[in-house]
This record gives sequence, structure tokens and C-alpha cells, in this order.
Amino acid sequence: MAPSSWVSLAQKLQSIAQTGLAYARDPYDRERYEELARIGASMLAGPELQRLEIAEELFARERGYATPKVDVRGAVIQEGKLLLVRESEDHCWTLPGGWADVGLSPAQSVEKEVREEAGLIVKTRRLIAVWDRNKHPHPPHLFHIYKLVFQCDVLGGSPEAQGETTGVGFFREDEIPPLSLTRILPAQIRYVFEHARHPEWATVFD
Repeated sequence: MAPSSWVSLAQKLQSIAQTGLAYARDPYDRERYEELARIGASMLAGPELQRLEIAEELFARERGYATPKVDVRGAVIQEGKLLLVRESEDHCWTLPGGWADVGLSPAQSVEKEVREEAGLIVKTRRLIAVWDRNKHPHPPHLFHIYKLVFQCDVLGGSPEAQGETTGVGFFREDEIPPLSLTRILPAQIRYVFEHARHPEWATVFD
């Protein structure tokens, strides 16, 4: 993956290329935007050919006006402990969640994700945070992502790993396991606990 200082610039190049390809009709303009897309992919992928091929393939799937992707996460706290799930991809822990689904609201998407990843039926209570992933020290990612974190109340079900998760548990603030840093950061986990202690706080956003 490219150095983090290049990520925002490479994402911007890719978004210009994608939007340009959506509207350009002149074949020479399209060639220029396709070249711009290849430059953005190479900046994000780094020197490895395999990563470059993956980046180009992912970018090629994107169509239309380029916008950030939306990642939704559910914060469920019971008796001072926070619900986390262990990802099968990297075997580290995160708030349950994932990409927002077309046809569902952000709240509905996070309720669906918590049910599918942790086995719990929840209802969103409030929006805790809207974070721009680029403004936080996550590992670099191909796409520009907004992260929406909702506080949720449990209505039913029982904690059970399923789908893309291999573990589910509730953890105190001082016993948080190794985190999946591409998805959530320690500082963000601390903020979730702090926000739960202050229900009067407004939603934080970048």
C-alpha cells in the first residue's frame, strides 16, 4: 500500500477519473481519465504488481459520480462493557458493522450488521460520531470512507459469532483486545465509552 501521505491525493485522482469517465464523451478525454485512474491506482497500490492489479480492478467497478463510501458501526454497551466482534480476515476485534446497504437507511444498516455479525437484535438510539477515515490514523485504504457510529440498545437475541466473525464478546474499557485497526482505533473505542457516560453530548463529526 502507498505511504499514507499519498492516500488522499491518490483517492482524489481516482475520484476525478471516475467522475470524468461518467460524463466524458470525447474519446481523447476518456483516454486521459483512464490514464489518471491508472496513476491513482499505482499510487495507492505501491510497487507490487499484484496489488496494482487488485486496485485497478476495484476502481474499474466504480461507476458514476465519485463519492465517499459509508461504513456503519454499532456501539452496544451493557453493564459497562462494550460489544466487540472478532473479524475472520485479520483475527482482531472491532465494533460490529460494515458497508451501508443500498435500500436501507444508515440506522437499518447497522441494526442488520449487528444481527448478522453478533447475533443480537438491536435498535439504534443515537448517532455518536461521523468520522472521516482519512482524518484518523487508520492504515491506508483504497477508498475515501465516512464512518458512522451508532449507540444501540439490545432488544433480543444472544451473542453468537456468525458470518464474517469468529468471536463475540463484551469488554470493559480496560480489557479491550487487539483491535482491527483498519476498522476501529483505540482512541475511537475510548470515545465510545466516554460518550456513553455523557448522554448529553452531541454527535461528534469531522
